[in-house]
Amino acid sequence: MVNHSELISKLVSKDTTHVQLSTPQLVTASLRRGEGALTDTGALRAETGKYTGRSPKDRFIVEDNISDHKIDWGTVNQPISEEVFDNLFEKVVDYLNSKEETFVFKGYAGADEKTRLDLQVVNEFSWHNLFVQNLFIRPDTKEEALNIDPKFTIVSAPNFKADPETDGTNSEAFVIISLKKGIILIGGTEYAGEMKKSIFSIMNYLLPEQGVMSMHCSANVGENKDVALFFGLSGTGKTTLSADPHRDLIGDDEHGWNDEGVFNIEGGCYAKTIDLSAEKEPEIHGAIRFGAVLENVTLDEEGTPDYEDKSLTENTRAAYPLHHIDNARIPSVAGHPKTIIFLTADAFGVLPPISRLDRDQAMYHFLSGFTSKLAGTERGVTEPQPVFSSCFGSPFLPLEATVYAKMLGRLIEKHDVNVYLVNTGWTGGGYGVGRRMELKHTRTMIRRAISGELELGEFEKDEIFGLNIPNTITGVPDELLMPKNTWLDEDGYDERANKLKELFKENFENFGGESKEIAEKGGFQ
Repeated sequence: MVNHSELISKLVSKDTTHVQLSTPQLVTASLRRGEGALTDTGALRAETGKYTGRSPKDRFIVEDNISDHKIDWGTVNQPISEEVFDNLFEKVVDYLNSKEETFVFKGYAGADEKTRLDLQVVNEFSWHNLFVQNLFIRPDTKEEALNIDPKFTIVSAPNFKADPETDGTNSEAFVIISLKKGIILIGGTEYAGEMKKSIFSIMNYLLPEQGVMSMHCSANVGENKDVALFFGLSGTGKTTLSADPHRDLIGDDEHGWNDEGVFNIEGGCYAKTIDLSAEKEPEIHGAIRFGAVLENVTLDEEGTPDYEDKSLTENTRAAYPLHHIDNARIPSVAGHPKTIIFLTADAFGVLPPISRLDRDQAMYHFLSGFTSKLAGTERGVTEPQPVFSSCFGSPFLPLEATVYAKMLGRLIEKHDVNVYLVNTGWTGGGYGVGRRMELKHTRTMIRRAISGELELGEFEKDEIFGLNIPNTITGVPDELLMPKNTWLDEDGYDERANKLKELFKENFENFGGESKEIAEKGGFQ
């Protein structure tokens, strides 16, 4: 029988394992090992090879007596046997033990000390260890780190490739979560985001069991303690829109909501950098300095990043600690939200740039999670594809989606939260015909919503979707607010809008009986 704890302990304690190295030490190790290069601002740049995004078809959860009756099994949460996991685990540990060096980080997930997860990450790559040091919450001292008794351990061996025929995987790559053993096993892929999202999946399992809402969202807070949440999939603008110089950043991607308010699950940011500029996104641009990690961004001869270059992938990324953002809130906790923003990148070009949702509509759109899957975020995606992702994060939800939707509905009602649906996608036509919403207009609309200004104005109900659209917003052209007015072909708009409406209805047929009431109250008639 495999003794997983003993094998990990031996791996962590061997003489060639480096535990809790500092940022300069990890950068030095990465350069010495030929894993990356420094940019002109001092950030470490690395490539992830074949895998430049998540590989959802290679992600599994071990089916055992702990997970069997709790997990929402299906194409997202694929089951795999304990035997397959154990065999691969032993192979990966043997592989890492044969390496000249391995790297270990100990830290936390969750800024709320009552519910935080003590974790450990064992890495084959030193730059991966710098990545997790940036993304997870760092102990204040090395002594504190060494005393952590991890409840979950990530074991990551990117250069170990599985053999599907003998190892029981779908490909050479694998991400396997064992809830029973507290282990996440990753191999065959160098994409660092798999580590971040695996821990998020764990928190989406643990927090609801403690009565805490877990959320795929960014969060910020103003000087009046007006907390705002931004839900949305990768590429919809969570990181960009939450990095507001006029507000403190709580976090850019993963949060919990408990009886005291919201808290960040992470200790850093993982920002998309395609077309990044100091003019449009100065906070993110300035955060990419020594200690930050750039993924798959090309450099010129002098080490200057070319953020417009998509030759490796559109999913170019930067991972940096929260303190690289001047106005980051540390510790990353705040009170209850006053405003919730649902972000969608509508490739049809028919949803309004901003609309107000009542509680029932909010639950419907949260459970729907409509957006467009943007190029580069997953393997094989080269142009926007309409997609429904429950709770704006179905790839990371181990429990049934209605669990999270009902929790959110109760919290919206209890704390009287204003909810808005914001389209950061296309206007004036769909993808290939229309144009992307201008960031300056989206920022203005969101700021007006958070300030409460929109609630003082008048709204007009959209005939097709039943959404309440503001008649006017200071600083935004009136003709932009009603999407049909931006189309030259009004009949074409009606056709595309009704097509999307039917897709919403079809998507809801995938849910169980508990969703019927949500659809009847908040959906499209």
